[in-house]
Amino acid sequence: MAVHVINEARRCLQCKKPLCRLAGCPAQTNIPEMIRLFLAGKSREAGAMLFANNPMSVVCSLVCDHEAQCEGHCIQGRKGSPVQISSIEHYISDAYLDWAVLEREPAKRQQVAVIGSGPAGITVAVRLAQQGYDITIFERKDKIGGMMRYGIPEFRLPKSILERYQTKLQALGIQIRPNTTIGEALHLDDLFADGFDAVFIGSGAWKARRLNVKGESLGNVAYAVDYLQNPEVYELGDRVAVIGAGNSAMDVARTAVRMGSQHVTIYCRGQKARASQREIDYTLADGVEIEYGLGVAELTPDGPLFRERTFDEEGHVTSEGEPALYPADTTIIAASQTTKSKIVNTTTGLDLNDKGLIAVHGNGETSRAGVFSGGDVVLGPWNVIQTVKNSKLVAEAMDRYLTAKRQG
Repeated sequence: MAVHVINEARRCLQCKKPLCRLAGCPAQTNIPEMIRLFLAGKSREAGAMLFANNPMSVVCSLVCDHEAQCEGHCIQGRKGSPVQISSIEHYISDAYLDWAVLEREPAKRQQVAVIGSGPAGITVAVRLAQQGYDITIFERKDKIGGMMRYGIPEFRLPKSILERYQTKLQALGIQIRPNTTIGEALHLDDLFADGFDAVFIGSGAWKARRLNVKGESLGNVAYAVDYLQNPEVYELGDRVAVIGAGNSAMDVARTAVRMGSQHVTIYCRGQKARASQREIDYTLADGVEIEYGLGVAELTPDGPLFRERTFDEEGHVTSEGEPALYPADTTIIAASQTTKSKIVNTTTGLDLNDKGLIAVHGNGETSRAGVFSGGDVVLGPWNVIQTVKNSKLVAEAMDRYLTAKRQG
C-alpha cells in the first residue's frame, strides 16, 4: 500500500494552477501541498493541514465522488490515468487521526449545543471547540456518525474510523450525550434555559421519501434509510428489487448481495443512474444488475410493477407501457430522504422553506436568534464534502455571533 501511494504521489505534476483543488474540491483541499509535504517526509504536517481544512478528511478520502471531483480534474487524466489522490489523502489522514493532538484556545466560557453528530455536527463541534467554546453534542442514536454510520455500509466506510473520531472529540473536551432526541423529552427552549448561548441543528435527513404508489406498506417492502441502519434484521430472500438511481441504491444492492441474496436488481426510472461511476462499477462487479427506463406503478407481494418508458433525444419521456410484474421477494425503495420534523414542531420561531427544510439566511442563521443550522437538514441529502464546506461557514458565523454576544 505504501509503495503504491508513494508512486502515485510522485506522478503529481505540482501544477501552478491545480485544477484538482480549484475546480475539483468543494472544500478547496490544497492537494499539491499535501503531496509535496508527504514526499518530503512530512506526513504529520500534511495530515494537520488536511484536518485543519477538513475535519472529515479521512472519511472524504473513502466516500467522495473523486472521479467527478479532484481526480476528475487531474491533468494527468487527460492522456492517461489521473493521480489517485484519494489513496494518498487516505494514507495521510488515516494515520494523522491517531497522531493528532488537537489544541484548544483559552476557554471563552460560552456553551454551544450541537444537535446531531453527522459530518455537519462533527465539523461545527471541532471548529468551535478548538476556538475555546464548551460543546455538547446531542445524538439521538447510541453512537456518533449520523448517516456516515447508519447510511454508509461498512465495506465503504469502516465504523472503526468513527470510533476513533469519538475519542478525538472527547479528548478535545466535547461532551457527547447519546440516545437523546431534541424534540421529545428535551426541547430547544430547554437548551437556552439551561445556559446554552447558541445551538447548531445538524440533525440530518432521516425520513424516507415515499414513491406515493400503492403497496408501500406491504411486509415485503422496505426503505433504504431503514434497511441500511441494520440490514442483519431483514430477511430479504433470494430475489431483491431496489428502486432508485443514486449511491444509496448502490449501497443497498451491494449490501443485499453480501447478506446472501442471489439475484439483486436496481431499477432506475431514467436512462442513467445518478450514482458515481465508481460506485456503479463496483455494483456491477458485485453481480448486481441495473435496468433503466422503468417507472414504478405499484408494489405487490410478488414484486414491483413497472411501466417501460421511452425517451426522445433530449431525454424527455414520450410514452409509458402497461404495468408489468418484475418478480422479487423484497422491494427496497431508495428514492432519497427528507428531514424529520420533531425539532421544528416543538420550537417556536423556526421557519421552513418550501421543500420542508430549515430555512436559513447568510451562513446558517435561522429565523430564531442564536439558532444555526446546516448539513442535510438545510441542504437536503448531499455528500460529505459539500456538508463540510457548508458547516465550516456556519461555524465561522456562529463564532461571530458568540463573539458579539460576549462583547456586547
